[in-house]
Amino acid sequence: MKSRMLIAAALVSLLAGCTTSPTGRSQLMMVSDSQMSEMGLASFNQMRQQGKFANAPKQRAYATCVSHALVSVLPPPWNTQQWEVQIIEDDTANAFALPGGRIGVNQGMFKVASNQDQLAVVLGHELAHVVARHGAERVSDNLATQAAVAAGTIYAGTRGGDAGQVAALLGAGAEVGILLPFSRTQESEADTLGQRYMAKAGFDPRAAVTLWDKMEKQGSGSTPAFLSTHPAPDKRSQVLGGQAKELMPTYQQARAGGQTPNCKL
Repeated sequence: MKSRMLIAAALVSLLAGCTTSPTGRSQLMMVSDSQMSEMGLASFNQMRQQGKFANAPKQRAYATCVSHALVSVLPPPWNTQQWEVQIIEDDTANAFALPGGRIGVNQGMFKVASNQDQLAVVLGHELAHVVARHGAERVSDNLATQAAVAAGTIYAGTRGGDAGQVAALLGAGAEVGILLPFSRTQESEADTLGQRYMAKAGFDPRAAVTLWDKMEKQGSGSTPAFLSTHPAPDKRSQVLGGQAKELMPTYQQARAGGQTPNCKL
């Protein structure tokens, strides 16, 4: 009886928390934007307290210039939000955007993204994660997975099975079958949205292929596509290249309309 009640409660939560992403994809959403903003701000402030922000005014001004151009074309409420940009003292090529209006760019990213268009690829991608509420979706996915594992464990216990073994198997299956595929979907969605944003902001969308090819060379390239949280490199380049061609009129129109960012390091 208890297991049935738990499963029923989980199903009710799933049905009650369904939303739609900017690309029309169904999402499970069990946490609010305000909750995510609180978590984002807390994480950013913790990094500040730990002294992870670099004293790099030129890099910060450059990243802020690119970020502001991108933010101006985001849908509301993100386009009117005050975004703080900080440079992270880290040599790895990475960047992030957090709910609550915070952006971090590792110093190592400037060694890979060699111009404003390539930096816009990364920052547009990270901002897209926020706009599409991917963080909240990931938290929701984990909550739903934990509920399902708990329900399966309780059910196995009532049937005389090894509850611990069942829990481990369910957890592993959920990670590979639910969480990682969703993550790959989110990464592809962020690619699509980020490339749209950069074109609307007057950044060349063709830079996406160049940047991600350079990023791939930075990695080991040894992770199988099936278990990767990012799309397979060859497929990613193919998709981004096709999207870049479709977005060239948007890019040209933006430039003609005065969207002409001139961000330099």
